[in-house]
Amino acid sequence: MSADGYIDDASPERLRLSSPADFDRVDAVRAGCDAVLVGAGTVRADDPKLLIRSAARREKRAARGLPADPAKVTLTWSGDLDPGARFFTAGEAPKLVYAPSGTAAELAPRLDGRADVIDAGDPLALPTVLGDLAARGVRRLMVEGGGGVHTLFLTAGVVDELQLVVAPFFIGDPSAPRFVRSGVFPQSPGRPMRLAEVTRIGDLVLLRYLIGASRG
Repeated sequence: MSADGYIDDASPERLRLSSPADFDRVDAVRAGCDAVLVGAGTVRADDPKLLIRSAARREKRAARGLPADPAKVTLTWSGDLDPGARFFTAGEAPKLVYAPSGTAAELAPRLDGRADVIDAGDPLALPTVLGDLAARGVRRLMVEGGGGVHTLFLTAGVVDELQLVVAPFFIGDPSAPRFVRSGVFPQSPGRPMRLAEVTRIGDLVLLRYLIGASRG
């Protein structure tokens, strides 16, 4: 995020806040996870592949008997997803879409052959999503955004670790998306996160916080 808490600006073009070195760090984190989750808004806005870029990391996963890429997961309330998005077309790993009951029923035929569409309740319930992922063997889930998904997971108190990279500039536009939206967060002044690591990445800084069970 920017120094003032934004993850993009308000222009049509995607703002890259990170650096090649940090993108490689993110790639390494992905390689250690069973699944990567983004919101449907991120799928629409960024059209991400969510694949591991490093050939060496892909080979190491294969040597451990794992798929070359983690499973890809998204949450959608509206069902507004393009079957031609790279989320669905890139890579061989499983693609999982969680949606409310009515949306799931309508979306499943449209994504047939592209993704598994899972009914996550009415309304969509995060415990249902996490329980289903666990049943599928997902033990380490990487949540990459955007702001609505960050807020959903953090306010639900289901986050173990937060890796926050701060860029050395400001956005200053209240219409731009922030790292989180308004909400009631259990990570409060009375229950702060524990800072486990500070790492300089050029002019960026990585702050790694432990939350909840990971506090030890």
